[in-house]
Amino acid sequence: MHTIKGRSSEKQNFVKSLIFSLTLCHTKFATMRGVNKVMLIGNLGKDPDLQTLEGNIAVVKFPLATTETYKDRNGKLLSQTEWHTVVLWRGLAELAQKYLHKGSLIYVEGRLRTRSWEDKEGNKKFATEVVGDNLIMLEKRNDSQHHSENIEGYNPDTPNIDPEGNLPF
Repeated sequence: MHTIKGRSSEKQNFVKSLIFSLTLCHTKFATMRGVNKVMLIGNLGKDPDLQTLEGNIAVVKFPLATTETYKDRNGKLLSQTEWHTVVLWRGLAELAQKYLHKGSLIYVEGRLRTRSWEDKEGNKKFATEVVGDNLIMLEKRNDSQHHSENIEGYNPDTPNIDPEGNLPF
């Protein structure tokens, strides 16, 4: 335990300052809204489906498979695949339509959105989708060169990521 030497008024000021700082810190975290961040690496389940909405706004949607591989108690290698619906908007959608295809390995970053609607019978339906903000292609080029191409714009500081799983660090 630390003790404060000096006049009692100095001690009181320190305690008041400490209480104010703790109150401010508590207020900051108590009003924090939360985090909605998704990062996935996976393969497209089908070619992107481009639609153009009113106002010439492009939107693309495709299924993305992420697979985890692990060993069970007996050492047997098992894998579990999860399917995610990815939605991309505007310029990112157009680039995805141009460069991505079924089987493409990508990194997508974005946020979860759940939407609801009523079907023809009046039943309420829900769908949770990943709305992508950033997308990186993680495949070899046709000329067999490795690359990590950021579809939103090339970033030379982005390290190359090997699709076989060899990390650059």
